[in-house]
Amino acid sequence: MLLVLTHSSYSADLLVGTRDIPPFAMLDDEGNWAGITIELWEKIAAELNLCYQYVPGSLEEILNGIQQDKLQVGAAAFSITSEREHIVDFSHSFFNTGLGIAVPSRPGSAWWRTLRIFLSLQFLQILAALTILLFIIGFFIWLFEKKQNNEQFGGKHLKGIGAGLWWSAVTMTTVGYGDKTPVTVGGRIIALIWMFTGIIIISTFTAAITSTLTVAAIDYGISGPQDLYRVKTGTVYNTTSADYFSDRGMRPQLFDSVNDALIALAEGEIEALVYDEPILTYLINRQYSGKLSVLPHTFEKQQYGIALQINSPLRQEINRILLSLIESGEFNRIKRRYLGE
Repeated sequence: MLLVLTHSSYSADLLVGTRDIPPFAMLDDEGNWAGITIELWEKIAAELNLCYQYVPGSLEEILNGIQQDKLQVGAAAFSITSEREHIVDFSHSFFNTGLGIAVPSRPGSAWWRTLRIFLSLQFLQILAALTILLFIIGFFIWLFEKKQNNEQFGGKHLKGIGAGLWWSAVTMTTVGYGDKTPVTVGGRIIALIWMFTGIIIISTFTAAITSTLTVAAIDYGISGPQDLYRVKTGTVYNTTSADYFSDRGMRPQLFDSVNDALIALAEGEIEALVYDEPILTYLINRQYSGKLSVLPHTFEKQQYGIALQINSPLRQEINRILLSLIESGEFNRIKRRYLGE
């Protein structure tokens, strides 16, 4: 049942469906609505001199209400999808996001979890491969340089190869002490190739380590959507995240609301919760800090828009003002008030 609440500054006219979905739409104890989408809509309505009423309801009730001409607008966190475009129209997108994965934060020393990463078989294999590559490059530099550059790469084989290994290491890491420099044509060709290759290797290695340590600092055993098949997952009914599971033949536990799902995650009923990333992050930071965490990467990109009736006469004017608010930076100021920098 939809409950109509009259906005204090406007007489009844447009019926605007919304739902409590922080930080995009939130109802306080005094019955006032706030949030990113609410503020955005109110600026658009003020510019167009629209009178309206907020009508709380579920996602399904709002979309069906717009389709059946019981509501004219939907303002909350509505993902623009091809399926929904069959029953409602949308404004231009005003927020780009994706699905996120929330998991329990496990107790224990972050230092120990990090150390386990460095002692893992996968990390040691990467390190061994890198060492072998350094040795090969060092060996070839020594091979080219040992006669014409005896002072830097000469001496006994072990000493010369060691000098080559040292040169390949400092060159790859872009430290380049300059104490050893190839002088032969072959040596300089190898050096040139190795310098460019080294930049790529270090960039890739750094990115992989950073990502691994970010996940290890929380230690879920889940690093992305590829791991959802092996854990007990949950999401919310009739949402894009539920569609994500359905499209892949997966059967998560379904909840009536994201708050119910977060409670289940915190109590161990499920091992991972999939939902819109900004909503998960906002709620967890305020209600479950230290207990739950959101993985650092999103997937299944999606866009939020204002829902309208098919062929709504408001669409063109709403889009015009929406684009103006985005281009002027006003919408970014609204976002920062709720999401920070």
